[in-house]
Amino acid sequence: MSYFDAASAAPLHPVARQALTASLDEGWADPSRLYREGRRARLLLDAAREAAAEAVGCRPDELVFTTSGTRAVHSGIEGALAGRRRVGRHLIVSAVEHSSVLHSAEVLQRDGGTVTRVPVSRAGAVTPEAYGAALRPDTALACLQSANHEVGTVQPVAEVAEVCRAAGVPLLVDAAQSLGWGPVDDGWSLLTASAHKWGGPSGVGLLAVRKGVRFAPQRPADERESGRAAGFENIPAIVAAAASLRAVREQAAGESVRLRELTERIRVRVPELVPDVEVVGDPRRRLPGIVTFSCLYVDGESLLHELDRADFSVSSGSSCTSSTLTPSHVLKAMGVLSEGNVRISLPSGTSAEEVDRFLSVLPDAVAAVRGKLGAPSPRTAAHRDALVVDALGKRCPIPVIELAKVIGDVPVGARVRVLSDDEAARLDIPAWCEMREQEYLGEEPAERGSAYVVRRLS
Repeated sequence: MSYFDAASAAPLHPVARQALTASLDEGWADPSRLYREGRRARLLLDAAREAAAEAVGCRPDELVFTTSGTRAVHSGIEGALAGRRRVGRHLIVSAVEHSSVLHSAEVLQRDGGTVTRVPVSRAGAVTPEAYGAALRPDTALACLQSANHEVGTVQPVAEVAEVCRAAGVPLLVDAAQSLGWGPVDDGWSLLTASAHKWGGPSGVGLLAVRKGVRFAPQRPADERESGRAAGFENIPAIVAAAASLRAVREQAAGESVRLRELTERIRVRVPELVPDVEVVGDPRRRLPGIVTFSCLYVDGESLLHELDRADFSVSSGSSCTSSTLTPSHVLKAMGVLSEGNVRISLPSGTSAEEVDRFLSVLPDAVAAVRGKLGAPSPRTAAHRDALVVDALGKRCPIPVIELAKVIGDVPVGARVRVLSDDEAARLDIPAWCEMREQEYLGEEPAERGSAYVVRRLS
């Protein structure tokens, strides 16, 4: 089985396993106690904090360990907003942030605060100018991920940090995906990360708050972790997280080059091997191991099952999943194709042979899904100078399949109106038009759902 979903959770690093096992015998006591066992536990905890702080690029007393990366994000945003409550209750986030950031933003809005979501390019990147335009006198905090978890695009953290610094606004950086590859560009005020992203054990997060940043913890008071992360520290897991972070960073330079070559092979070969594919994300400013593409006329969940049967574990940001019928917020913000989406995120140690085998399996897997889906015969009706395709009640990718089947039935310059009540159509039909060089004229109200109007150009 080839595991290609390291962006969700990297396999436990051998150093993490060794450190976890070794520290179980020494790190079980309360590190706040003064007896021998407590002192041993405190030494382990302090050493882990120093190692993690060195990797992050901060002082040990600026860093605390939390129970997860999500908890670190929530605590960081809550504490920073509370610390600057006299300034205002305006928060800036990018449209492609991790859900933990967006959920915190939703809580702020429910409590009467305001949120600005900065748009991204089709490659998934923000611009410093957009953050500058979003800043207001009542802005308490800005958030920006160091790199996107779904498409791998690296964000201009240093440039955005400079814009925020000039306005006196702290910047929280979610470094979960990138910290294992290297330190985040300087200029941030708060930083969060999660150990399971770099091969540490799950259940360990990092929250770093620079000295001088106004911060007021919002949970009930606790004497542990500077009052910023309540509860008894899981010292064996913390030690394993810090040890594995140091280990992966020592290997990062060489492994980065190797994985970039493998993901570039996927980026180039997939469109050559499979028709009607869009590779998404920035082609250059990207993390080493992530490559994402979307396939027209494919049910994303079915494609993942086909690949699983071929012994490949991959993930998807497709709108066609069992958990949601709405497109990934990242793909939606980028304006790219969402249907049939596949994210490949290679763990350290992935071989070229595994990648080549994936490339050999993928075309048949896509063809199998397209064959099983078929394309239901669309019901069409004459409507002035246009053809109307009724795809109401049909989920992705059926509306796009039906559009593709009838576009050749109208003369060049004529229109096709696709009736659909699936939210994914709002993203996928314009994306299809761009890929197939047809003209998307826009969305019109309909008795049910919406009508998506396309003009045939070729």
